[in-house]
Amino acid sequence: MPRRARLVLAGIPLHVTQRGVNRAAIFLDDEDRHHFHRLLREACAAHCIAVHAFVLMDNHVHLLLTPSKPESLAPAMRVLGQNYVQAFNARHGRSGTLWQGRFKSCLVDSDRYLLTVCRYIELNPVRAAMVTAPEDYRWSSVHTHLGTACDPLITPHPVYLALAHTFAERIAAYREWLQAGICEDDLKAIRNHLEQERALGSERFQKMVEKTLNRPAICRPRGRPRARAS
Repeated sequence: MPRRARLVLAGIPLHVTQRGVNRAAIFLDDEDRHHFHRLLREACAAHCIAVHAFVLMDNHVHLLLTPSKPESLAPAMRVLGQNYVQAFNARHGRSGTLWQGRFKSCLVDSDRYLLTVCRYIELNPVRAAMVTAPEDYRWSSVHTHLGTACDPLITPHPVYLALAHTFAERIAAYREWLQAGICEDDLKAIRNHLEQERALGSERFQKMVEKTLNRPAICRPRGRPRARAS
């Protein structure tokens, strides 16, 4: 069966995740993370993809990206994945695949959902009980958003920049947003849309995606459909 085509539109953000095979670690130390970070920056720069948020967990990564062209996402992720696996295997004396299938991606509506996804990504280490606050985790875009670092990988999204007029006010607003946490409904919505690779957003946004790409953009209910009564 052929793979289902991805929902990708130029200029529309995407939540992307890639996991290690059998939940195995994809980073064994900070040197691995440094190398992945550099390769990610190079691949996205070469294919004109803006990176708005990221987190590098032990066995998976989350990215928030905006491609300038719909056809640029796949080759960027492919070269990133291939180059990283080659270096990882050589460094750690292993062979074979590292990734659990192909990466997952989900379109994100900028109007409301982008900052929610950004918060979801940067709170990952807190939900995993690795740290007590997101800024305690080194390998995340949170430090750029909170103004404690200036990562050249990150291109702040216009929605983030619109939080306030000044740098200090923007940081304060985003810190308050992070501290508010994320509700269970938003967690479920983000995970379901990413797993099914649909469009996370308003009904209007989903209809726009469906009309533009002529493919379903709304999540299907879980489980088998009920049989009709005779």
